[in-house]
Amino acid sequence: MNGNQFIPVRIAVLTVSDTRTLKDDRSGDVLAERILSSGHILVDRKIVIDDRILISNKLTEWCNRNDIDVVISTGGTGLTGRDVSVEAHRDVYEKEIDAFSTMFTIISMKKINTSAVQSRACAGVALGTYLFAFPGSPGACKDGWDEILKYQLDYRHKPCNFVEIMPRLDEGQRRK
Repeated sequence: MNGNQFIPVRIAVLTVSDTRTLKDDRSGDVLAERILSSGHILVDRKIVIDDRILISNKLTEWCNRNDIDVVISTGGTGLTGRDVSVEAHRDVYEKEIDAFSTMFTIISMKKINTSAVQSRACAGVALGTYLFAFPGSPGACKDGWDEILKYQLDYRHKPCNFVEIMPRLDEGQRRK
C-alpha cells in the first residue's frame, strides 16, 4: 500500500442459481459482507436462474448503469449443462482479463488440489465496467475476494490495481 487515499468502488453482485433465494444465498452473502467490510458500496444484488440470455442481459443492464463500476457473479462456472455463466460473461466482454482465470486456478489449487481444474472463473471489461465470474461456493467467493479483488479493487495497492485505470476503461468508445 502507499500514501493514496482509499476510493470506494460501486459493486453489484449477481448469484446464478436455479435453487437459491436471497434468504439462503451463502455465496452472495459472503461477497456482500466482504464488499461492505472493505469499505466499498454494494449497489445492487440479484439472483437469476442458470440461463445464458438472462445472465448476459443482467450483466449488460448493470454495465449500462453509471452507478456500477464492478459486477461480481457467483455460480454457473462449472462443467455441467446448466453452467452457462462463463458463456454469458463472454457474450458481454469487450476485453477478457485472461490472467484472472490463471490466478484463480493457482489460488484454488492450493486449497482443493486438482479439483481446481473444474472451475472456469473468468473476468473481463465491458462498457467501462469490470465483470468477474466466481464459482458458486462460499469458499470460492472468499478466495476470489480475499486473494485477488480485495487488492485489485484497492486504489492503494501497488504496483498497480484495477481502480487506477477505471477512468480509462471506456476510452475506446469515447473516441468513436
